[in-house]
Amino acid sequence: MVVNEIRPFKRAKRRNTSDLCDFLSFPSVSGDGDGDYFAEQPFWSAVQSFLKQYGHSRFQPSLFPSLVTWQILLRVGDPADGAGVVSLDVVEEDVARSRSVYCDQCRVVGWSGHPVCRKRYHFIIRANSNPIKGSHRACTKCGNMTYLSDSRCKLCNTALTVDDLEDWVYHQFEDTTHLLHGVVHSNGYGHLLRVNGREGGADMLSGFDIMNFWDRLCKRLAVRKVSVMDLSKKYGTEYRLLHTVAKGQVWYGRWGYQFGTGSYALTSDAYQNAIHTLSNIPLSTFFFQGRGPRTHLQTLIAFYQSLAETELRTLKDLFSFLLNRISELNTAKSEDQTSSHCKNLLCAWTRNDVERVEQCLVKVLVTSATAEKGKWVSRRTLKGALYKAASPELIDYCLKHLGGRVTGDGMVVRTRYNPNSNAVEFRIEPQSCINNSIRVDGLDSNSSLPSKGQVIDDLRYLYNSILNPQTMVTYRPKATRELVVESAKKLLDCKQFIKDYKVERVAVKNPFAIHLWCHVELEDYSQDYPFPPPELLVLPTNATITDLKREATKAFKEVYVVFKRFYIQELPDFGRIEGSVTLNLLFGSRGSVRIRGRCNAKYGLGRFQAERGTETWIVDCICGTKDDDGERMLACDKCSVWQHTRCVGIENSDEIPAKFLCERCLGSCCAETKCSSGSSSPRGEEVEAEYECLIEGVESRILKNEANTILPSGRTCRDEVKAKGLGLVSRMCMTFGVQ
Repeated sequence: MVVNEIRPFKRAKRRNTSDLCDFLSFPSVSGDGDGDYFAEQPFWSAVQSFLKQYGHSRFQPSLFPSLVTWQILLRVGDPADGAGVVSLDVVEEDVARSRSVYCDQCRVVGWSGHPVCRKRYHFIIRANSNPIKGSHRACTKCGNMTYLSDSRCKLCNTALTVDDLEDWVYHQFEDTTHLLHGVVHSNGYGHLLRVNGREGGADMLSGFDIMNFWDRLCKRLAVRKVSVMDLSKKYGTEYRLLHTVAKGQVWYGRWGYQFGTGSYALTSDAYQNAIHTLSNIPLSTFFFQGRGPRTHLQTLIAFYQSLAETELRTLKDLFSFLLNRISELNTAKSEDQTSSHCKNLLCAWTRNDVERVEQCLVKVLVTSATAEKGKWVSRRTLKGALYKAASPELIDYCLKHLGGRVTGDGMVVRTRYNPNSNAVEFRIEPQSCINNSIRVDGLDSNSSLPSKGQVIDDLRYLYNSILNPQTMVTYRPKATRELVVESAKKLLDCKQFIKDYKVERVAVKNPFAIHLWCHVELEDYSQDYPFPPPELLVLPTNATITDLKREATKAFKEVYVVFKRFYIQELPDFGRIEGSVTLNLLFGSRGSVRIRGRCNAKYGLGRFQAERGTETWIVDCICGTKDDDGERMLACDKCSVWQHTRCVGIENSDEIPAKFLCERCLGSCCAETKCSSGSSSPRGEEVEAEYECLIEGVESRILKNEANTILPSGRTCRDEVKAKGLGLVSRMCMTFGVQ
């Protein structure tokens, strides 16, 4: 079918942005603004009111009944200076008619027991679109970029169909270039899928601006909980590991995201212990490594210790200093301002002490210049020359502020940072050259501090040498290194973080309404079936029990697909209570109530009972995991129990073998085979034949150089068979199954 009416609005060449809301302050969540009104509603009601007030439909709802798209234009900057425009696209997805019913994020974050919600709301800020001209897509025939408001491709004249538009909308859900992509279910539980700041392609917005906007939006819409899978990479590092060591929390922790669920059965306590262990590793550990020459790692650590105003003692101090240094360079502060600021700092020595040491340092530089003109003297050499004249702390203080000192004969001390040796160097030059930009051997002689690029390179080297378990250098004591490796792996295995907005604790300022959290119990479901989260009901002060039942039924029908035929039978805490009783007498202005009812899952609604889907699986890994945590798994070919591939000795880079036996099944097969040996019973012959069939299948695959069968004990099949007293031909390969 060809689309004839797909122009929701005309494309304007110019747009007055003064009537648009400011991105940096929208939406309002202040106590005196409209934000309180929305905060006192459940999410499914608040988002509808929000879209009705600010959004306009991009396509006619009749075109996509399951995908209603809204657009909100926001300005970035001052209108007088030519503000930019950002488009917030909101897609209202009807889950029952969607191409994807179940939510993978809910499954791995621990919300797989929630019933399937009726709606999902996608909040998207695209990176490659023009909000004024409209969105564009590639023509399916010629590939030419065509605006969605065009009914035909201008190059090949191919008509744009409804299916093309629908495919484009679904493609937005998988696009990794969005500046922002968050999705919230109608029950108020959401997922932050993507944030891309300037490093991710944003021109006008930083990652902080986008996260602040997302946080305000969630508060305005009464979102209950939001999860994020932190897989961020920055400066060539796993940023969640780097930022956690430096700041004690992941980057998202600035906005209240905390440990949610850990992979491989990691708990919150184990996560916090790993942070404490890594952050408090002393830097002195990397210096006492024998009498050999100083390594590049030791030189880097010592260099940044000399630059810091406060003593850097631990890994947290070091990496925090480096990240702060990069942040300072991003703000474009001049090095002159930094130097003058340092000179005004209070110190523990008298002015005479400082001047005496500085004069000694200048004499050393003059002597060096006399011996060899233009020679640079390293900081380490200067410090060694004066080690008997003053304390090391005083020498460090004077060296930090020696650059720019003018001597009595019209000479000036120049400093530079040498990236080849990672050292600050000094020399004496005529004062007339102080304002000239001089480059010696390709090095900037005007700068005594490393540039942003050099700091990032050093940060990456230190990360790979100290924190990265795959590239960590070898050092003593061995037990300390093993502890660091183990702690770093734990932090890398924790990817899921959750923010709880605690909407149930939001202060209620409306005295003319009753706020009740309604907990539902289903009679026609098994006792082990997890009940859905409670829903917020906002009722007038004169509401009765009958009104409560009516509004509760409406709320759960509005939120969940499976509650389409839900009806309430009773209030368990009040027995056979009359419907005319007012709620104000029972609960006051706020409280919670339990309702019990039936939810007929017939008529094809059974598949919407849970976000995990209709399939049943058993997870029982040796690490302790009992549910899907998003990591790669494989199932035993005998008992169908799932385990992590990493826990059974298969690296993530290796292929999954076609045959796999868990340790439990392997042991039971061997025990039954031994018990039935020498017996001619049919059961004994059946067990032995089954086990021999598995072994022969493994052997035949190995002889054909196919995928290997891995045993969770870390030993090869040959080792297991020999240990159990079973025979196996000598052609068996020994190069597989290594833990």
